[in-house]
Amino acid sequence: QHQEALGHLVYGVQTGGFILLTGEVGTGKTTVCRRLLETLPESVLVAYLVNPGLNERELLESICDEFRIDRTPFASNKELVDAINYFLLDAHAAGRNPILIIDEAQTLTPAVLERIRLLTNLETTKRKLLQIILIGQPELRDLLASRQLRQLSQRITGRFHLAPLDRDEVHRYVAYRLKRAGVTRPLFSRRGLDLVHRYSRGIPRLVNIICDRSLLGAWCEDAAVVAPSIVKKAAREVLGPEGVKRASRWWVALPLVLLLFGLVFAFGGRDLSGWDDLWSTGSHDGAMKP
Repeated sequence: QHQEALGHLVYGVQTGGFILLTGEVGTGKTTVCRRLLETLPESVLVAYLVNPGLNERELLESICDEFRIDRTPFASNKELVDAINYFLLDAHAAGRNPILIIDEAQTLTPAVLERIRLLTNLETTKRKLLQIILIGQPELRDLLASRQLRQLSQRITGRFHLAPLDRDEVHRYVAYRLKRAGVTRPLFSRRGLDLVHRYSRGIPRLVNIICDRSLLGAWCEDAAVVAPSIVKKAAREVLGPEGVKRASRWWVALPLVLLLFGLVFAFGGRDLSGWDDLWSTGSHDGAMKP
């Protein structure tokens, strides 16, 4: 699904408009965004804002700074907007494509998000002169669903939500990371990887950390394979005793949740064929330490 998310972003850059990427903390949103930046041609100009909680003026100033737009220290908001608009017109005339990427966008106020929408009013007959990619946690979707932001929500041409990995995806993800590190044999028992999924709740960032600690634990014990007992110790180090208990409660409750969803789909006559193809290729950069 990370490869699919990257495909959505690339398509959005090619076609213009608003793109929305959401996911829980640690699901790989920033990783996908970095991969996008690596694929962009030189004609694309990027302003990447990662500071959460900007007010309207700070937003305009940050955009000017990222795009290297000249501004005076005491410029009014209108003067900042005018400077950005002149920059967009010049960039379009030069065949450049400016993109504004805002990470942690769920921290922005409705007023700031509305200002972002207004910045995209400048357009040609074919496309907007400024493209926007909003990245944030699931609360961002709720924020955009509010009535006061309905105009912004209507402009979003592509939406993608990164969900946690399921058990089989965690198995394949870890195998991919180990292969990238040059490992040619399995280092985790299947039961050990099941526990990695349980304790990480499918969050890739936690999968990485728990696996890293597990490999260190196996090395300390001179074990050829990471056994479930080693994963349990690693998870306790990473999450603490309470975190391990919460993950275990989540795992116990999961079958009931799946049963309820199964009943809903059964009575709704939904076709779930094709869900097996959810995971196609891994897309996280880097590799775990062998």
